[in-house]
Amino acid sequence: MVKDRFADAIAPAEHDDGDIGAIKDILGFHIRLAHGACLRHFTETFTDLDLTQKQVSVLWLVDDHPGIAQTDLAQRLRMDRATTMAIINRLQAKHYLRRMRSDHDGRKQALHLDPAGVDVLAKAKTAIREHEAWLKARFSDKEVKLLLDLLARIHE
Repeated sequence: MVKDRFADAIAPAEHDDGDIGAIKDILGFHIRLAHGACLRHFTETFTDLDLTQKQVSVLWLVDDHPGIAQTDLAQRLRMDRATTMAIINRLQAKHYLRRMRSDHDGRKQALHLDPAGVDVLAKAKTAIREHEAWLKARFSDKEVKLLLDLLARIHE
């Protein structure tokens, strides 16, 4: 029997303990893993609502600021114009929000929730409370505040 000269190179390690090597010390790697875990849980929590995180954020911000301009919404959520437009178009097609000419500046589109948007946002807020409870259960109240402060340093 001839031994395959590449067998050792492709065979799995016999005592692989899941060590990921030096990347275990890479902060960005852990942020990506944490984001993935949060996104998976969010997606599972929101399956019945058929909403994405960005769509929920748009609905919530419009609810908090009725008449907000699309451009202001995009800036506050740190989204580009094309992404914002696509999300608003989808939400408008579902009859969750509507565009109206701004009372203050006729060149701007003001956003308002429709009754169906108010209803779905209420359901989304319930799902978010569940999602937040799942996430915050891993930390003390003090750690949650610290984590929020630390993450804000990255994105602000």
